[in-house]
Amino acid sequence: MVTSLVISLPLILVIVTAGVDGQQYLTVNYGPSYICALKGSTVKMFCVLNYTHDHEFRTAFWTKTSVTDGDPLNMCLDPENRGRVQCFHEYKNTYSITLKHIREADKHIYYCSFTTNRGRWTGIPGSQLDVTDLQVETQQSVKERDSVTLTCKSSCSLPQQTTFIWFRNTQILTTGMITENQLQLQSVSLQDSGNYQCAVSEYQHLKSPPVYLQVRSDDGLLDWGVNYSRSYVCALKGSTVKLSCTVKYPHDHQLRTVFWTKPALTDGELPSLCLVPKKSGRVQCDSEYKDTYRITLTSVTEADKHIYYCRFTTYNKDGKWTGIPGAQLDVTDLQVETQQSVKERDSVTLTCKSSCSLPQQTTFIWFRNTQRLTTGIITENQLQLQSVSRQDSGNYQCAVSEYQHLKSPPVYLQVGCEYKLIH
Repeated sequence: MVTSLVISLPLILVIVTAGVDGQQYLTVNYGPSYICALKGSTVKMFCVLNYTHDHEFRTAFWTKTSVTDGDPLNMCLDPENRGRVQCFHEYKNTYSITLKHIREADKHIYYCSFTTNRGRWTGIPGSQLDVTDLQVETQQSVKERDSVTLTCKSSCSLPQQTTFIWFRNTQILTTGMITENQLQLQSVSLQDSGNYQCAVSEYQHLKSPPVYLQVRSDDGLLDWGVNYSRSYVCALKGSTVKLSCTVKYPHDHQLRTVFWTKPALTDGELPSLCLVPKKSGRVQCDSEYKDTYRITLTSVTEADKHIYYCRFTTYNKDGKWTGIPGAQLDVTDLQVETQQSVKERDSVTLTCKSSCSLPQQTTFIWFRNTQRLTTGIITENQLQLQSVSRQDSGNYQCAVSEYQHLKSPPVYLQVGCEYKLIH
């Protein structure tokens, strides 16, 4: 049996139209329509095809592109997916795809495409797969007899029925109160100090990175802290991102080093992102002004999707601090969604979709056959075409004004004749 982390949503009914000999309506149902999966886990998706009796079925397959004027890539036949992706004909008109050992690159919208004797159709909006790992968030240092809450965070919403488990120094915890994704420790002692990790019960081997909790015996905590300019950033793949942090430390300490890192582990030496050779030229770190430090990432990729932490040390023996919860960077590309085929004088809405929420002030622009569009009504991330003609047929792409070169893959819109088949 395949185990997967999915959100059980109702099947999404999508109407896909074909512009061959008039207009015929076909449907594709997806289940589930959205999945939040742990990196390293297994996911299974289904589609159900429905077509009219005047269509003779030929083939069905899964693809990652909704482009309809070329031959979409069959994921099940792609040599790069051999052994990790499996496709099955489950039962009448129902097809499945199973992805094993999920990774960041699998984060995408998956479409079911099928052909009949009258053409090829791709079911839109598809089934969206989001990929996450786990991160522990908590205070870094507390004093004896304090109560502490540790949270197991993910970048997307795991199913409500997910059961979380906790580890201290790699051993599963039998103490503490677990409520959903939180571990509560009451009246802590020095023995509660250690590296904490979380996981879900179905995938205990897929633990979060360790985060060190220090229980101190002194009479209180000193004035330590890190403030981030932005706690969350949704960035386009290929764009540039800047994150800033301001550090705070006791007046009797002298600042020694400040750097950015990805792990939140606090009981050992952490690697500085600014000193990693393979990131040279793409990652820059500088001081904006007193106690404020910036990291700039250019040409961001899926691999840059992570939580970034500001870490600093002082010359005192225990002068180490990592700012939790950090600044989370999400990375997306753009996808155009629309009907595939319409008839003349119809109205059409095209949507520029992203896998995370771009800033509200984002300005979207549109292209047809690589030329920027000056017609149509643009409202936020949508393009509305009124009373279309045959000249509106073509490949449509979207982009944001700051990065016009980072266009979405083209999606073909076909405007057919207004006449209909008479049976």
